[in-house]
Amino acid sequence: MYGLNLPRFTKWQAAKIACSCATNKRTTNCSMSSGTCQCTSFGSQVLVNCQTLTSKCLLMKAEMAALKKSGRRERPKHAYVDNDGIYDPDCENSGKFKARQCNGTSCWCVNTAGVRRTEKSDADLQCSELVRTSWILIETQHGERSKDVDVSQLKETIKNEFRRRYLLEPKYIHDVVYEKPLIIIELKQNVSQKSSQDVDIADVAYYFEKDVKGDSLLVTNPLVINVSEEPLKLDQTLIYYVDEKPPEFSMKRLTAGVIAVIVVVVLAIVAGIIVLVITRRRRGKYEKTEIKEMNEMQRELNP
Repeated sequence: MYGLNLPRFTKWQAAKIACSCATNKRTTNCSMSSGTCQCTSFGSQVLVNCQTLTSKCLLMKAEMAALKKSGRRERPKHAYVDNDGIYDPDCENSGKFKARQCNGTSCWCVNTAGVRRTEKSDADLQCSELVRTSWILIETQHGERSKDVDVSQLKETIKNEFRRRYLLEPKYIHDVVYEKPLIIIELKQNVSQKSSQDVDIADVAYYFEKDVKGDSLLVTNPLVINVSEEPLKLDQTLIYYVDEKPPEFSMKRLTAGVIAVIVVVVLAIVAGIIVLVITRRRRGKYEKTEIKEMNEMQRELNP
């Protein structure tokens, strides 16, 4: 009998066996390396480890690259939620955001979550450091349910699911607050707590946001949070970022509504001052007239 002529893979060839990145759909050129699937992040030449989350900076850059390739020019419906909208970030080789981001002739400073924390300026702007986002509040809400939510079970389920799905240690989930139908997930992680193996809370928040919006970055099944034997249908996610240092915004950053309120208050104060001045003047004139009339009456009584 003739034996089968099976191909013999060398050690180098075995290391190039194709694989898929379970933690990031936005990758290409995937291959096994020392038992780990490594891929190139789409839109850049940075290798990502598929055993953990990809940084938010690389994910945003991949999203922008996909939009440019498809020829779309309008803002996608479920793009990165921020006051400035989606932008093409500059990333370090490690995947972190560069402290200074630019778009055309405008530049600004960002935090570790890639959110702008200064006014926009010209290309001469200097950003001395990448300020860490150490506190993140995730606000989401659920749809109609047939059963009431067990709050203690909700907290435990979210902690377990965040650990299983996003690899986040429960110690970084500071609190879960429930006010029907609102759910607030509070993440805290300062620089002294985070080890090199820990995922970043900014990346976790981004992955969660994408899951809720039906644009999951993971290859696994969609996010499901079961409470009281019934899944929560989550929507309308908002994310708030708190940095270790306060942002550097001026009055230009205020929204039109806030400015309008300030203007109304100022006008009310000015109007009050004007009324007070007019009242005092009238009162002064009345007192002078009254004194003059009393003096004339006294003269008539005492000729």
